[in-house]
Amino acid sequence: MRVLPAIAVAVLLAACGGTSNESAPAAPSGYRFTQIASGFDSPVHVSAPRGGGTKLYVVEQEGRIRVVQNRRITGTLLDIRSRVTCCGEQGLLSVAFHPRFTRNGRYYVNYTDPDTRVVEYRGSRRLRTLFTVDQPYSNHNGGQNMFGPDGRLYVGMGDGGSGGDPENRAQNLGERLGKLLAINVDRHGARPQIVGYGLRNPWRFSFDRQTRDLYIGDVGQNAWEEVDFTPRRSAGLENYGWDVYEGRARHEDKSPNSAGKLVFPIVVYPLGGHCAVVGGFVYRGSAVPSAKGRYFYGDNCSGTVWSLRVVGGRARSVRREPFKLDSLSSFGEDSRGELYAVTLGGNLYRLTSI
Repeated sequence: MRVLPAIAVAVLLAACGGTSNESAPAAPSGYRFTQIASGFDSPVHVSAPRGGGTKLYVVEQEGRIRVVQNRRITGTLLDIRSRVTCCGEQGLLSVAFHPRFTRNGRYYVNYTDPDTRVVEYRGSRRLRTLFTVDQPYSNHNGGQNMFGPDGRLYVGMGDGGSGGDPENRAQNLGERLGKLLAINVDRHGARPQIVGYGLRNPWRFSFDRQTRDLYIGDVGQNAWEEVDFTPRRSAGLENYGWDVYEGRARHEDKSPNSAGKLVFPIVVYPLGGHCAVVGGFVYRGSAVPSAKGRYFYGDNCSGTVWSLRVVGGRARSVRREPFKLDSLSSFGEDSRGELYAVTLGGNLYRLTSI
C-alpha cells in the first residue's frame, strides 16, 4: 500500500479492467458535491440506517462515530478510541446499521486493534464480537461493513498487507484475508462465509439498492486501480484475480485458484497522479435527477471523481466529473438514497443539483 500524503493516512486504500476512464473528459453534469458540515477528525466513512430519519453518522478514524443532523454535529454515537489501533491504514474504519435498526438499535463496527474486529453494539454497549481476523502487517485491512440485499452483513478484507501479497493469501480459500465475507448476524454462532476472493484491498464496496448488483473498488499495487462488478444473479463464488492479476494485467506468473469464476474489472485507471480508488454508490436518490443510475467513485490522492452506468454488465458513459474532492476517503448514502462523501480534511459533502 502506498503512503498517502494528507494526514499521513495511507488509508486505506490501495486496478485494471475492460475500460480505462483516465482519458474521459470532464463535462458539464448538472450536479456537484456541496459541503454541508465540517469539523470532523479524519473521517473515513459516512452512513445511515434505512428508515432512520434525517440523521447521518460519520466515522472518525481514531475511534468515534459522530451524529450529524441539520448540517451540524449533534452528538456521538460511539467512542472506542481506547480500543482502536490508529492510524495509517488502521483505525475505526466503518459502521453498518442492522436492517431493523430502528427497532433493535443494533449496529456493527469494523476496527483494528491491530487485528481486525467486527463487533456488534447497541448504543454504547458492546454486545459481542462476531469475528476477528489476525493482521500480519499494518496495511491492507479492508474495513468495509455493509448489509447486503439478502440481509447478511458483508465485510471486505484486504490481503493482509506488505506489498504484492507475499504469503499468497488472496487466492488461498483457507484464509479470510483478501476476501469478501458474509455473515448472518441474526444467527448466534454463525461464522463468516467467503463469497468472493482475489482481492487486494477492497476499501469500499456497495450494493445498488435498486438492482442489488455489487460494486467493489479494489485498491491496486503498482499500476492500476479497479472497479469490480458482480450482478445480482451471479452464480456464486467470484475470483477477482489478485495477486495473479492486477486488473487485467498479469502480476504473477501462476495460475489463479479455479474454485470460483475468474472475473475482470469493468473499469480501471492508471496510477500517474492517482493512488487509491475509493469505491462509491449508484445514485438512487431523488434530489438530483440527472445523476440517477450513475455509479460514482473517486481517487484518494488526486480527488478526481468519475461516474458511469453499467449496461449489460459493462461500463458505459464513463465520465470524469468536472469537480474534485481533495483527500476523498469515502462515499455514503442516507436512508433515502441521497449520496454523500467525506474527506480526510474533516468535511462532509452531499451531491446536489447545480
